[in-house]
Amino acid sequence: MGFHDLVLLLCAAWCVFYVGSCSAQLQSSQTQVLLQLKKHLEYPKQLDIWKDRWTDLCSIVSNEVNVTCKDNFVTELMILGDKPLKGRNFDGRDFDGFAIPNITLSQSFSMDSFMATLARLTSLKILILSSLGMWGPLPDRIHRLYALEELDLSYNCLYGSIPPKLFTMVNLQTVFLSGNFFNGTVPNWFNSSSNLQVLGLDNNRLKGPFPTSILSVTPLLVIDMSSNRISGTLQDFTDLRNLEQLDLSENRLESSLPAMPKGLMGLFLSSNSFSGEIPKHYGQLNELQRLDVSLNSLTGTAPAELFSLPKIYYLNLSSNLLSGPLQNHLKCSSQLRSIDISHNRLAGDLPASLRIGPKNRVVKSDGNCFSGSVQHQHAVSYCTEAHVKKKSHQVGIFVGVIVGSLVIIMVLAVCIVITCKRCWPRGVSEQHLLHKTVQDSYPAGFSSELVTNARYVSEAAKLGKEDLPACRSFSLEELKEATSNFDKSTFIGENIYGKLYKGKLESGIAVVIRCLPLSKRYSFRNFKLRLDLLAKLRHPHLVSLLGHCIDGVVGEQNQTTVFLIYECVSNGNFQTYLSGDIPGKVFNWSERLSVLISIAKAVHFLHTGMIPGFFKNRLKANNILLNENLMAKLSDYGLSIISEETDASGVKGESPNSWQMKRLEDDVYSFGFILLEALVGPSVSAKREAIVLNVMASFNSQDGWKEIVDPVVQATCSKESLFIVISITNKCISPESWSRPSIEDVLWNLQYASQVQATADGDQRI
Repeated sequence: MGFHDLVLLLCAAWCVFYVGSCSAQLQSSQTQVLLQLKKHLEYPKQLDIWKDRWTDLCSIVSNEVNVTCKDNFVTELMILGDKPLKGRNFDGRDFDGFAIPNITLSQSFSMDSFMATLARLTSLKILILSSLGMWGPLPDRIHRLYALEELDLSYNCLYGSIPPKLFTMVNLQTVFLSGNFFNGTVPNWFNSSSNLQVLGLDNNRLKGPFPTSILSVTPLLVIDMSSNRISGTLQDFTDLRNLEQLDLSENRLESSLPAMPKGLMGLFLSSNSFSGEIPKHYGQLNELQRLDVSLNSLTGTAPAELFSLPKIYYLNLSSNLLSGPLQNHLKCSSQLRSIDISHNRLAGDLPASLRIGPKNRVVKSDGNCFSGSVQHQHAVSYCTEAHVKKKSHQVGIFVGVIVGSLVIIMVLAVCIVITCKRCWPRGVSEQHLLHKTVQDSYPAGFSSELVTNARYVSEAAKLGKEDLPACRSFSLEELKEATSNFDKSTFIGENIYGKLYKGKLESGIAVVIRCLPLSKRYSFRNFKLRLDLLAKLRHPHLVSLLGHCIDGVVGEQNQTTVFLIYECVSNGNFQTYLSGDIPGKVFNWSERLSVLISIAKAVHFLHTGMIPGFFKNRLKANNILLNENLMAKLSDYGLSIISEETDASGVKGESPNSWQMKRLEDDVYSFGFILLEALVGPSVSAKREAIVLNVMASFNSQDGWKEIVDPVVQATCSKESLFIVISITNKCISPESWSRPSIEDVLWNLQYASQVQATADGDQRI
């Protein structure tokens, strides 16, 4: 062989080797995506092995990180972090939807930006990103990973609703979203999930009914929705012929136990409110290995067939209301290793198979009524009807004694009041009580709990402290001087809570004074305490109460007048800006989102700043005022605790039962109409329930939203940001109250929409 031939042979061998080695490497664009993901995840130590774009990422494997490549594209990506796995509290702090140092990724992390980068790995089939501290709502754009077969985002801090398009990904076989904070209703979009085999949604905050569409996904092997807030009833599961494990424990389900498929191996329904008897066909589930129905309200006898199932090795029937004797000749499967029938009402003899079984079998039978030498049992009478009657009789006597004592106390109290009225000068006592402070003894009709929580509000209110004077009592003379004796020129309006006047205090502070009658439901002291409680509510997005005055002179209508003095926020209201009535200023989409987020924060404070919270806050767009810096502040909040207002039926002309949810105290529902005004304008949303069905239908159609959304919004929004708000608006104005989101959920979605919009605006500038 000549030199020339040898060179050709070596070149050929090198080419074969080079092509073979390169086939497992990545395109540079794919490597760049992985390095960007590393940046998004804030350079976790697990990814130190990804040094630079020259590193062969496909050949590096560790216990925490793996990248699998095929045809120069990433097909599998696994990153396991070291953030807290299963703790629901972090250093004593519950996750509230915001970044937590050393627990989640930083405040600058954007789940939307992360997902936008990840979506460029279009060949990805397996994605495992667990315990990385990712936080925020899960973006709908995850469906762009159309080839995905396995998705695991478990034990992060994802919240909000599970995106609807996730379960339209037809290739998905495994989904793990366990250990997050998803708090929407349980998704019910499983009809397209024709290949789904494993579904893990456990350890979240999902609510609403169990999704019936899941019962049509016949390939399912495992369903785990434990440790959520799922409520309602369950239906027949027998159509899921391949189902091997079902875990719905620690929820709020309350039906009878449903029928199950014959191939089931594990069934966990503990810590719910299931009632009725254990179905007989459970004793025919011959593949069953583990059964736990403890901590429910099941009645009847314990089916003997459960103990003899051929493969059963764990059986827990404890803490129910099971009664009657067990069969004397009860047979137990040779596989059965753990039996717990404790804390029921089982009686008679404990069967020999449970007393003298194999040494490796554990049997718990405490808290029943078994006879003989069985320890830690109730008396047999505990399980008998006679005992129940005796107990009811004793309860009746006890209640009678309490009622009698209360009657005597009330009679004595009336006598004391009559004596006091005769001894004290008329009118002096109640006027004197006006100057009593919260430290006085609690008056009748005013909850001591409410007064205690007022102190809590005082602490919470420090978060919203502003440069405004503390709330104080005003004299009527001060108010007359501030308003030129309530001159007609100072009158600015009237609503169900009384007349409004503008004025200026001696200190120069502009104020708005509300004049309303003293509620006849409260004593002077009770009313004063309620005013003090209202005065403690201070937040940057609430119009602050600066003081009050209670006029002790009875007027012509035999009513005492109350004056509430508020800071003046005089740059118009949100509805005016939306309608375009302010020359030269129309709110674009970002500005509307800013206002909505501010008011959502204020409502969240009203709901959670004290216990019980302030609800029924008259949420309307014209009650959202803007100051000179266009910062939004909510007015007319909390007045229901001092007014005579009663529940109204809603819009004039509507029946009291219209929409089956005329609960004006439902702030989320009312806030939904503010969202609607921000989307479509005041002229449409003013019709409220009369057009809601049509609006919701338009929102849900492919292009119908274009016909009703305000043109200003369409011209200034990103479509993704808009659809997030449309989605949460639909939920807020839902006729089913259980399906409406919490105000926290609303706030999170609005902040997410704002973040998406800011990203879109930044991209446009570039």
